[in-house]
Amino acid sequence: MEVPGVRTDRLGVLIDQFDRAKEMAQVRLTGLGDEEYLWEPVPGCWSLRRRSEATTPRAFGPGEWVLDLGAPDIPANEYDEIARQAASGMSVAKIAEDWSVSVERVQDVLDHTGTPEPDKTAVTTIAWRLAHLHVQFAGQWEWTFGDRRQDPKLMVDFTPSAALTLERFWPLVDRWRDRVAALTDEELDTVGLSQYPYGSDPDEPFISVLSGSSLEFIHHMAEIALLRDLYAAR
Repeated sequence: MEVPGVRTDRLGVLIDQFDRAKEMAQVRLTGLGDEEYLWEPVPGCWSLRRRSEATTPRAFGPGEWVLDLGAPDIPANEYDEIARQAASGMSVAKIAEDWSVSVERVQDVLDHTGTPEPDKTAVTTIAWRLAHLHVQFAGQWEWTFGDRRQDPKLMVDFTPSAALTLERFWPLVDRWRDRVAALTDEELDTVGLSQYPYGSDPDEPFISVLSGSSLEFIHHMAEIALLRDLYAAR
């Protein structure tokens, strides 16, 4: 049975879900100030910092402000995805290359049984989470619909201003959303439509890339919403 206004095609479901998630996120980000944007709820957070004050080994960015990034690893919440990639025929060496880890690390993940222990990773600030998403939307656009030349880690000029960050961020989100909403079924099924250089995008049909991109947006925006609640209640 068809329901007016409800799309049931695979692209329509993803776009409608993304639109709703974006609406909720924009409401939750209303009034975000600079102090809250950079608030570190616990010691040792990853955040946005001046280059001279970076505390992580792989902090990146093209300008004065850089985004914290630690040593590469495979987080516990990706173990099942690693197993799926291996089961689909992807080699251990290719998985290791995509994650910038050793073959031995991938094999450890594949040999793991039971529920993995929670990751001992740093808590990240609102600024970090928004910057992470900003890099994703800028980079995936460039490597799907753009010239496929720029390093995503050098595409976003990070800023300590919450207002300026959001002013730059939402147009990129809209550009991505509107372009993927116009894709054909053939394009959605095309393996390698996205050549994003970090991760497995070149080895996946684009519908999988799109689903993963939406999931990344949704879960980081949920985390940002919780951080706002904690900041308000501190």
